Amino acid sequence: MKLIVGLGNPGREYAGTRHNVGYDLVDLLANRFRWTAGAGGFDQQARTKFEALTMDGPASLPGGRSEKVLLLKPTTFMNLSGRSVQQAMAFYQLQPVDLLVALDDMALPTGKLRLRSGGSHGGHNGLRDIERALATSQYPRLRLGIDAPPPRIPARDYVLGALTPDQRSAFEPALQRAADAAVVWLASGINAAMNKFNAEPEETSSRRND
Repeated sequence: MKLIVGLGNPGREYAGTRHNVGYDLVDLLANRFRWTAGAGGFDQQARTKFEALTMDGPASLPGGRSEKVLLLKPTTFMNLSGRSVQQAMAFYQLQPVDLLVALDDMALPTGKLRLRSGGSHGGHNGLRDIERALATSQYPRLRLGIDAPPPRIPARDYVLGALTPDQRSAFEPALQRAADAAVVWLASGINAAMNKFNAEPEETSSRRND
């Protein structure tokens, strides 16, 4: 079993905010794996377990392979995400290498992805709490860029706000690539996913060089 965790905050008021892009990835993966159909399908069909919304089943991978996957959206609120992750990992006797955490990152421009096999929480409270709960920082994570906050906008207010229309147009293709990256991680591991997806998309690079 592999575990993919999307970080975010529960509740309708947080849906579509920058801090919930990890939730967005889990929703997309559930559709990719054909476990759900349409918007909102995950939340409607998921079980409540491990202080989270969860779905599990087989994920079809390239080459005709299949991997059993647990998708998890903690409902503890961001700052207590580790509690939910630790419960799921203990129940299934998973190791940190079996975990992929998806989250927002203000240090990356919208449209950019960054995968890492481990490392610092970088000030992100969700990662900070997972590190505390697992007693290690060495677990794979997938960061989705949301841009830095504009001047004089507090970081907390910024991440709890919605993506602008321009950001949304850059984010949607990045979310699709993030789902592709998660599938590569399932099939071939974190190094293969990093090698393929940490480079900037060609269209983003060319736009910045204009």
